[in-house]
Amino acid sequence: MIQKIFLEKNYAIFVAIVLSGLVIQAHASSFTVGDSSGWTFGVAGWENGKSFKAGDTLVFKYGPSSHNVVAVDKSSYDSCTVPPNAKTYNSGNDKINLISGPNYFICGFPGHCQSGMKIAATAA
Repeated sequence: MIQKIFLEKNYAIFVAIVLSGLVIQAHASSFTVGDSSGWTFGVAGWENGKSFKAGDTLVFKYGPSSHNVVAVDKSSYDSCTVPPNAKTYNSGNDKINLISGPNYFICGFPGHCQSGMKIAATAA
């Protein structure tokens, strides 16, 4: 009898933990940058009008031999420069979680950022 109560209690705790995880994940959204076009030239402005929250995921889809994604600060975003030690992604299917506040991304290949491969997503 005691063992049955113990097992039921542990099962209830397990279910509560699993459901909590589902609720937390249900609040985060995933956005494919550039929608069906993906991470490509002229994508700048794609983020306008979208509401992002901290924890949302941006998915960057592109050909890794032609592009990459570099997380930068505002100054580097504005000047289209890749700072030393910048976090660079190059899988072609990068999933990046947004932090609260502004999040800046550019393509680090020469000339690509200047051709509109950059976004600035601000997460609440």
